[in-house]
Amino acid sequence: MSTQDLRGRYARVDGRQAARGWWLVPLLAAPLLPVLWSTADVTPVGAHAPGVDDRVLGTELPLHVDNDRVQVWLDVFQTTGRPEFARILERSGIYEGMIREKLRARGLPEDLIYLAMMEWGLSPWAVSRVSAVGMWQFMGPTALQYGLRVDEYVDERRDPLRATDAALDYLEWLHARFGSWYLAAAAYNAGPGRVQQILRSHAGGRTGDEDLYWEVLDHLPPETRDYVPRIVAATILANDADGYGFAASAAAPYRFDRVFVPGGTYLARVAGALSVDPQVLRNLNPHLTRGMTPPGEIYGVRVPVGGSPQVVASLGAVLAGPRDSADE
Repeated sequence: MSTQDLRGRYARVDGRQAARGWWLVPLLAAPLLPVLWSTADVTPVGAHAPGVDDRVLGTELPLHVDNDRVQVWLDVFQTTGRPEFARILERSGIYEGMIREKLRARGLPEDLIYLAMMEWGLSPWAVSRVSAVGMWQFMGPTALQYGLRVDEYVDERRDPLRATDAALDYLEWLHARFGSWYLAAAAYNAGPGRVQQILRSHAGGRTGDEDLYWEVLDHLPPETRDYVPRIVAATILANDADGYGFAASAAAPYRFDRVFVPGGTYLARVAGALSVDPQVLRNLNPHLTRGMTPPGEIYGVRVPVGGSPQVVASLGAVLAGPRDSADE
């Protein structure tokens, strides 16, 4: 069914209708240089990954729209949930280019971005009631399994780049296991072991069919039953946001240069040296949970694009000076 057809079917929702249930230059040791700078880490946005066939770039998630649960969420996102959905779409502009670039490079459906949107609105600051963290909502053990650093100073579950790489590794593995993006999404939410057991008990252990999700839907955990319908509804609306009356995101994309600084450097000091608001540094480095680089190692801090050797020299002079009490 075309997007135009879908718009005609779903766009006019009675506002009175009740809603029904909602991602270097190699670092060389240089003791006399407190700071090293490089522009090689600007995140590319919007360019095709080299060597990826255009047919792969058009890969999409299957959209089962003739479904009551999908209809519920189409209605919700256009009525009672419209303000929140609009805020999520606005925020998506920050990370959308980066995530889509990584999806294209792997030949994965670009619509998987909406899984992250439905997890926690693409917020790297998110923490769930069960302590899942970041825009991809990683639990600690899974984060470590997929190579993310989680310690006293760095939590890469909050790193938009590193967490996206890990999430796509995980989703690729889940899809290989279940042969279905719907089941992979359900397993991302509920855990692969639980989904496997449900398939054994209620689908004869079958995999490899998108329809299986709907067959076992009522046996999934309550929080997972609406997970795929929400993703499908979000995909339909977001892929034609203008047509459904949602404003396009004006948020600046996630881009940065990288400055290597000594361990124990506070983001506030870097911000001062660059004459930017400290919140800018925190937004670029949400994984630095204490607002400082981990002690005992040279660490790359993300700074706004446009840094220069002169700015880095200024930063080095600041770092060489005495700390003030506000940094303690």
